Amino acid sequence: MKYFASIVIISFLTTLLMGILLIPWLRRLKLGQTVRDDGPKSHLSKSGTPTMGGILFLVPLIAISLALPKGNQDFVLAAVLATIGFGLIGFVDDYIKVVKKRSLGLRAYQKIISQLVVAVALAVYAYNNEFIGSSVVIPFVGTEWDLGILYIPAAVFIIIGTVNSFNLTDGLDGLCSGITLIVSATLSIIITAAWRLADRQGMTWLAQNYQNLIIFSAALTGGCLGFLRYNSHPAQVFMGDTGSLGLGGAVAALSILLRIPLWLPIFGGVYMAESISVILQVGSFKLRGKRVFKMAPLHHHFELTGMPETRVVAMFMIAAAILCLFTLLSI
Repeated sequence: MKYFASIVIISFLTTLLMGILLIPWLRRLKLGQTVRDDGPKSHLSKSGTPTMGGILFLVPLIAISLALPKGNQDFVLAAVLATIGFGLIGFVDDYIKVVKKRSLGLRAYQKIISQLVVAVALAVYAYNNEFIGSSVVIPFVGTEWDLGILYIPAAVFIIIGTVNSFNLTDGLDGLCSGITLIVSATLSIIITAAWRLADRQGMTWLAQNYQNLIIFSAALTGGCLGFLRYNSHPAQVFMGDTGSLGLGGAVAALSILLRIPLWLPIFGGVYMAESISVILQVGSFKLRGKRVFKMAPLHHHFELTGMPETRVVAMFMIAAAILCLFTLLSI
């Protein structure tokens, strides 16, 4: 626990320092968020707030994850590359929106193709790794399910779905970073348990990889905690697609490497609820001409019922904490 806590603190402090250095720079460059007119009217006052703030926690996450691990580093490198891959997609999207002044950013086909490339690479790596392979752990049962060659398309679907769910969740001050703080801390506990089990069983290669993944998840936890200092209401900076896609890639990678992608709907239930709300809203409007929610994603629905933004964020974080506790009890 001391090892984990030390890395969390290092990542937290480094993210705080990044904020002190970068937020004024982002303001000077006028890299401000353009708030869309079709969103809640209360958000119009946020227009001009610096975006692309995901750099604040992604740089420390990547640096710590590459500098501190020892021994076999295959898993942590896979997690770092997935995070970089999706983070870069988000960065390009933010750059087009903010610098090129094209409000929609990357075109849909550009986004999905680039996400597919990163997701397929991660899925193929996992499939060909003898300690991961085509098996996943079934929730509540504890037994493994061998998907065979179907593992790759299933993993790709889960990875892309997870990453875009994070993107949808990033809509309120402190929402995505706060929920991911809870999720990454939970994953750290799961990785620690897996590391100790592998170590007891004499699986040195796997134990070393899990130990290095703890560094990654601890740095992720500390980064989210540090970013909340600047992103909590009223936000001084937004993470942008750079941050939300990068966070989604990090959590998706951890789930794949731990062979628990089927647990994502549980500990990541808030992200899933956000995605489902959008699917239901769009589907209902196209089929029936009626909306299910006042506005989607789900957090906007609660805002438009008159609930303050800070209360919505607190409610969603409580829900995430309960789901993560339930995950730990179930595992």
